[in-house]
Amino acid sequence: MPQKIMDVLMLGRCSHEFSWPRRGADGEYYQVCLLCAAEYKYDWTTMRRIERVEHPKHDALVRRTHTREKRPSWTPRARRLKLDAPVRYRVNSTSTWYEGTIDNLSQTGLLFRGPQPLPVNALIELIFGMPEEISGQKNRNVVCQGRVIRSSEALDHARSKGRKKERDKEHDKDPSKDHENNNEDQGADAQGSEASEGVLAASIVDYKFIR
Repeated sequence: MPQKIMDVLMLGRCSHEFSWPRRGADGEYYQVCLLCAAEYKYDWTTMRRIERVEHPKHDALVRRTHTREKRPSWTPRARRLKLDAPVRYRVNSTSTWYEGTIDNLSQTGLLFRGPQPLPVNALIELIFGMPEEISGQKNRNVVCQGRVIRSSEALDHARSKGRKKERDKEHDKDPSKDHENNNEDQGADAQGSEASEGVLAASIVDYKFIR
């Protein structure tokens, strides 16, 4: 049995290895220690744990009346933690890993760059050093399960379709522009083939520490 778990069971002490912040039924975020199961409230604005959550006993529970609270009509942008850290990623159930670089990490997930663009909604695995502000541990790597929510490949494809649609409209008005449009298409293809990396944003589903 790992020493850390033995310390928790025998000595009642825990160094805490926290999970990715989860959102409770009340809309507030909290973290659970993967070793001792202690729960702490988590504040994404400051990126730190606030206080331990103590669950009341069943006989002390009192049904609360639900009151409607006026919520703001806008949501502030989640705080970004700049990392500039290496990351390895791959599509789930495949054997090929790609090397990339993380730009930042936030409540919505992480933004990173890599040589292999991936489609939106692809399920992926990532290996990187989770910041202490999240994990509670210094210099610890994690294996992370995620989902691609944005990809430069998808954006480029949408822009390309938009440009082609506009050119088709111009062709209907003036067929003499065919040669000019073909040159533009070839130039765009050349630029795309020269691109060495793509930008991807991925949500984080969960992770575990690498022992």
